[in-house]
Amino acid sequence: MRRLAAIALAASVTAAPVSRSADASPPLVIYAAGSLTGALADIARHYTEDTGQPVRIVNGPAGLLRERIEKGESVDVYVSANMAHPERLADEGKATRPVVFARNALCVQVLPSSRIDGAHLLDQLLAPGVRIGTSTPGADPGGDYAWAFFAKADTVRPGARTALEARARKLVGGPVAPVIPGNGNAVRYFLEHHEVDAFVGYCSSHDATPDPSLRKVEVPADLAVPVDYGMSVILRDADPARLARAYGFALYAMTPEAQSRLPAYGFRAVGATSH
Repeated sequence: MRRLAAIALAASVTAAPVSRSADASPPLVIYAAGSLTGALADIARHYTEDTGQPVRIVNGPAGLLRERIEKGESVDVYVSANMAHPERLADEGKATRPVVFARNALCVQVLPSSRIDGAHLLDQLLAPGVRIGTSTPGADPGGDYAWAFFAKADTVRPGARTALEARARKLVGGPVAPVIPGNGNAVRYFLEHHEVDAFVGYCSSHDATPDPSLRKVEVPADLAVPVDYGMSVILRDADPARLARAYGFALYAMTPEAQSRLPAYGFRAVGATSH
């Protein structure tokens, strides 16, 4: 009910279109999961073109961003790669109850030359010597989803969870990010430098154009875990006009126009069938 109440309140305070005078107002600040870097920037760019309201997006591991919000950083909208982090902020009275903004799926990323494929994915990940990379559980939902995948694998192959966790390396998404030369793609770097043979992460991409240097193998249905992204408006002390603009962006992000931009980046729009 509180989610519905939040949407109703949002509708009431944003019933009138944002004026073009919004371009004189300070930018809306959005903290968003790093996996949304390209997709949310695309949506925000069109929002600014339509309304004149500038938007500043800060991307990073969703758990670490949540901690920054809890410490009082000035944020208007928060979009996490899971529902748990925004739900926690709502429980603390710092945000509205989250709505599902987008859906993703879990993929295993490998180099094009890898023999790992979807037909025998679990067997191949459990093969002797295969090294697995993941994000960092707790700090980054990508790591939590990887560990959930390992747990689900145990229901198909007893003992798989222990074996997969033992060979998994938490390479990204932690409090101290690794320095990648040229600020390039971290997953590609670790694969190309043979730090790992496979990386368990999202099927989505930062760019609308697929990276030909990586191949993504989607986790099969019997091992898949739901990947829902939650969006909340932050209820910090602010003037009513700014809060209204935050609700305005959140509502825009749920419109068919905004949602139609998600599939190009590998996301599923809300309402699409999830695993």
